[in-house]
Amino acid sequence: MLKNAPAVRRPTVILMVASVLLASGLGLRAHRAWSAEPSAAEPIEPLPSAPPPSAPDVPGDVAEAPTTAKKTPSGLASRVLVKGKGTVHPGPFDHVTVDYTGWTTDGKMFDSSITRGIPAKFPLDQVIKGWTEGVQLMVKGEKRRFWIPAELAYGEKPSRPGAPAGMLVFDVQLIDFVKMPEPPHVPEDVDAPPKDAKRTASGLAYKILKHGKGKEHPKAENTVEVHYSGWTPDGKMFDSSVTRGQPTSFPLDGVIKGWTEGVQLLVVGDKARFWIPGNLAYGEKPTRQGAPGGPLVFDIELLSIK
Repeated sequence: MLKNAPAVRRPTVILMVASVLLASGLGLRAHRAWSAEPSAAEPIEPLPSAPPPSAPDVPGDVAEAPTTAKKTPSGLASRVLVKGKGTVHPGPFDHVTVDYTGWTTDGKMFDSSITRGIPAKFPLDQVIKGWTEGVQLMVKGEKRRFWIPAELAYGEKPSRPGAPAGMLVFDVQLIDFVKMPEPPHVPEDVDAPPKDAKRTASGLAYKILKHGKGKEHPKAENTVEVHYSGWTPDGKMFDSSVTRGQPTSFPLDGVIKGWTEGVQLLVVGDKARFWIPGNLAYGEKPTRQGAPGGPLVFDIELLSIK
């Protein structure tokens, strides 16, 4: 019976598909997928790194402001290179994002966010005066050239190491900005506690500015959330959570003695002013870098006890 059985014929469709697979190379990949012999891994070559951005061309009017430039009473000159599409201007305390390049008047570039490939971000009140004033003239998307006199830049003889001297020229593009609250006003009694201030045995003086609705006082081992601003007796503000727009939290036994003692006098919702002697603050000659010396004044609002 087997000898007389008809021969088995492969379907024409299967043969055609096999031919197509082999012809296209897919058959080889299919073979590798089920083959018992693993194929050697081919090394992956890394992509070449992108070249650094090229430096912007030196402006043709870098030596001096043209007659078409607009000047402010301070002596700052500027002209718009690219108009922006925004309508709102940043304020003096806002945080801005910009691209910029700076030159001295002989055409030497001394700084550029363009060549770094990363826009710069900073509070507008913590840069040279010419920037603080000038960027407030701009709107989002605008690009402007500034001629900044020495007195609005780093001066004729800069005290900051490496800072360029004399008039400076900047091309600035305002990419974005974040509105920030204005810093608190300097207290009128910042130089000394008034007669109605209360005093503790340690020498800490304080005055309640606003009464809260809380009933419990924090303990030294608690973590508290507060808003605060700090000044030296001459009215210079050295720190503020208010200007950052974000309250701060910390263990009450991990701060200066005047804070540890003073905040325990408050309940949630209280806002008080503290006159803290130097020995309860950072000392007359602080060892911590950047810490203010001598007596300090703080406005503190207790937001929560954790």
